[in-house]
Amino acid sequence: MAREIKKEDKKKDAGALFIPAGLLLGFGIGFAFNNIPAGMFIGLGAGFIAFAIIIILKTKGGKK
Repeated sequence: MAREIKKEDKKKDAGALFIPAGLLLGFGIGFAFNNIPAGMFIGLGAGFIAFAIIIILKTKGGKK
């Protein structure tokens, strides 16, 4: 049987979209400054930081 995806699982996975979004933004910024690898690393780091912040905010919001 196929596993049903719960709404809670979808909400948890939504924060992971910051990582590829950060890469794409970093690629664009790196392209604009003519240094694509540096821009992609900066974007990747920013994506991971945003993902971590979202996870922390969700766990603190759930605990009352």
